[in-house]
Amino acid sequence: MKQKSIGLKFVIFFIISVVMMGIFAPWIAPNDPYESSLFQRFASMSLEYPFGTDHLGRCIFSRIIFGIRPTLTYAFMIMIGTMSIGLTLGLIAGYFGGKIDEIIMRLVDIILSFPSQIVVLAVVATIGIDIQNVVIATILVKWAWYCRMIRGSVLKFRESPFVIYSKTIGMPTWFILKNHILPNITADLTVLASLDMGWAILNISTLSFLGIGIQPPVSEWGAMLSEAKNVFRNHPVQAIYPGIALMSVIGGFHYLGDALRDYWDPKEAI
Repeated sequence: MKQKSIGLKFVIFFIISVVMMGIFAPWIAPNDPYESSLFQRFASMSLEYPFGTDHLGRCIFSRIIFGIRPTLTYAFMIMIGTMSIGLTLGLIAGYFGGKIDEIIMRLVDIILSFPSQIVVLAVVATIGIDIQNVVIATILVKWAWYCRMIRGSVLKFRESPFVIYSKTIGMPTWFILKNHILPNITADLTVLASLDMGWAILNISTLSFLGIGIQPPVSEWGAMLSEAKNVFRNHPVQAIYPGIALMSVIGGFHYLGDALRDYWDPKEAI
């Protein structure tokens, strides 16, 4: 348990450090991420260019630092949007049950029956290629996963003695949901959100790599990988660093979710 606690603290410190680097990118990055120079194409690592330069002579290190902003910002927007819709409908379906539950869950089944990535691509192709449309399309698809998970958590507490007692003495529904149901599913929500952040980051980077997410010349890790694929054979460094950044941050959020789940698991405290 002590080792897991140390690992949890380390990953929290890592994620906070990454977020702070994104916030203070203009002061941390040694160069302008958009300043190009054909005379500095594919420059080697140096004090001026810690990770070298890309095919346009731009500082790779500076672009990775600035790439934290759009990647985490849009991933956070997706996570907040999906959680808000999924939490609301999951609470309604799990607590009230009956026909409302049937209608919501049949809609969830329909959405989850299609591959999420294919649906996102179809929606973006319909409403236009733009990162805002990608966020909207992802939220419209991903909320169903949240809804199903949250409904299952609510069902565990719906018939709990403290909930039944509150109903018996005539407490309003909003009071029961706010003071009894939500506090008991907060741990599950935190774990889901941590795991979903990693998925959202990967999704945004994947779509940017395919050219329908964040568009060049904006510094974003998926877009950087897309630009690097054309010169990968002769200059693999251009792809290695944004790839490592992606793997590290996604792995960090996934580990955070697993660590939080173990930390709050009653069995682990025995």
